[in-house]
Amino acid sequence: MIGKDLQYAIQLLKADAVVAIPTETVYGLAGNALSPKAASTIFEVKNRPSFDPLIVHTSSVERIAGLTTEMPEAARQLAQRFMPGPLTLLLPRAAIIPDIVTAGSARVAVRIPAHPMAHELLASLDFPLAAPSANPFGYISPTTARHVEDQLGDKIPYILDGGPCRVGVESTIVGFEEGMVVVYRKGGIAVEDIEAVAGPVAVRPHSASNPAAPGMLRSHYAPSAPVVLGDVENLLLRYPGKKVGAIRFREAASGIPASRQIVLSPSGGLAEAARNLFAGMRRLDALRLDVILAELLPEEGLGRAINDRLRRAAAE
Repeated sequence: MIGKDLQYAIQLLKADAVVAIPTETVYGLAGNALSPKAASTIFEVKNRPSFDPLIVHTSSVERIAGLTTEMPEAARQLAQRFMPGPLTLLLPRAAIIPDIVTAGSARVAVRIPAHPMAHELLASLDFPLAAPSANPFGYISPTTARHVEDQLGDKIPYILDGGPCRVGVESTIVGFEEGMVVVYRKGGIAVEDIEAVAGPVAVRPHSASNPAAPGMLRSHYAPSAPVVLGDVENLLLRYPGKKVGAIRFREAASGIPASRQIVLSPSGGLAEAARNLFAGMRRLDALRLDVILAELLPEEGLGRAINDRLRRAAAE
């Protein structure tokens, strides 16, 4: 059921149920982060492997302090600049966080969403929420309540509708290793913006198993049709007689019907492209295509995060 009843969502969460909630990045499947039962339900509903940790959401930096044993100065600077917002910090976990939430890791991923409905919800609870994307594991992340309903509607009691997600790709995950700032997942805050606050950063590659942080698995965000990256018009020659779709940055490709193409941003805006990515992938996936051809965007700003999602959608 989709609705805007915040009190009903609070009632369900207090009873250890899971609820889909809006954030500025994507919709999350939320449950009490301090409850192993609620966390277990999240893994079950998503069919998510237990070795892939969850991100914990809360409403303030002060509350983050209760979830971690240490907050490096660089983390404080990043929090001051980007929270609330699409930033997740990977920090030493406090004993209050159950093992299932961190997949046994000594670190916990924490963030403060900027969506007003999510913020009001979190501020009304006396516990944080674990909230990975509200979709079956490995599939395209949802950016509207209807996306969640289409995929998980029969498995969860409530979907809190906060409208379309403003950012449209997941949060950037940042951790700290031996004095170095490390980006574990590219996301809604550009690497360049992180560097402007914290100095040079290391960027970690994806993991095939036992990821160091949430969202690091190499194959992810995939529609049912195979995704092939490259020059779309040249790639099209490889698929005669096939039902082909396309994802382009600024303009449609010739040789493919317009109804089977997604142009992410005719104006060339990377933020607009990020907002349109997952919804566009879902529209193409609904057409039951034989293959989706996609071009990479400029490797700068949010283009890095978009390219990351496209590469993982194409990974086998």
